[in-house]
Amino acid sequence: MKLRPEILATPPYRQGKPAGDDAFKLSSNENPYPPLPGVIEAVVAAGAFNRYPDASASALRQVLAEKHDVTPDELHIGSGSVALLSQFITAAAGPGDSVVYAWRSFEAYPGLVTVAGAESVQVPNRADGSHNLDAMAAAIDERTRVVIVCTPNNPTSTIVTAADFSDFMAKVPSDVLVLLDEAYAEFVTHPDAVNGLTLTGRYSNLVVLRTFSKAYGLAGLRVGWALGPIAILDAARATAIPLSVTQPAQSAAIASLAVETELLERVSRLAALRDSIRSSMIEQGWTIPDAQGNFVWLATGEETLEANETFLRHGIVARAFAGSGIRISIGEDESVEKLLRASADVVASLPAGHSARRLG
Repeated sequence: MKLRPEILATPPYRQGKPAGDDAFKLSSNENPYPPLPGVIEAVVAAGAFNRYPDASASALRQVLAEKHDVTPDELHIGSGSVALLSQFITAAAGPGDSVVYAWRSFEAYPGLVTVAGAESVQVPNRADGSHNLDAMAAAIDERTRVVIVCTPNNPTSTIVTAADFSDFMAKVPSDVLVLLDEAYAEFVTHPDAVNGLTLTGRYSNLVVLRTFSKAYGLAGLRVGWALGPIAILDAARATAIPLSVTQPAQSAAIASLAVETELLERVSRLAALRDSIRSSMIEQGWTIPDAQGNFVWLATGEETLEANETFLRHGIVARAFAGSGIRISIGEDESVEKLLRASADVVASLPAGHSARRLG
């Protein structure tokens, strides 16, 4: 069978491991809360599984348009923000082109670029896990078609500030597409963070990506949305798999927006728990980037696999990136005691002088 060699060489996306009966799954950045009242009912009411969904998700786009004071045509719905990323990359980049993004960042980026036939240009993060936007801008050349900025960055949980993003956009050629991936934006509490939804109409080459998977707790239904110039969205729509956003998913998203105030109160509680966990870990001796997603990052480096085994022994299923670090999602309140016992054991086992250990 003749298959593309670059595809065969690309590892498939790996989902977080399932947790056993006595373990907590903190590997997939899922919202630990169940859907709010009315959301499941909306899914059931969608019914008619023998009928195709609304291909353009017109009702959901209308609700989002009214909420964000834009037109429905400036919104595009996909089966999760990763599907939207694929559509935009495919629409803009192909063989001979390149896509620039920070690394380490969302692990799906390399595969999406390869599938499009383009080449990845990975720009190393700063020592604190944040994007080096100056280096990313410098990496843009005549082959660059797309630049991806992920904030809060997955997996390091660091942000891009509004000022730094403005400076960055001033350096990006107007014919290079910038994808601002804000899958975890609702968890951000830092006052200086960029908010793509405030940039509507300011840049002709900017598309903002959001999702209902994380803060809204609809990861299992797969709904993401994009905001940007109509011509760019139309190009992405042309690459989309038709009818990929189901009617139950669209109905659940609309129902979640209707109870957004209560939902965001849950998000605030998760952000507060994140900050508390990070503070406790710092007291244990960790050096941890300022966390702004619904997860924290432990830069365990070459000790990552051994550290992950310690977490597993304690009943904590985290997401390990061999040679880099461990991402730990904020989960149920009941998980915290186990998590902190595990993290105390891990930091104590790291070699003296390890970059993830706090000096003193």
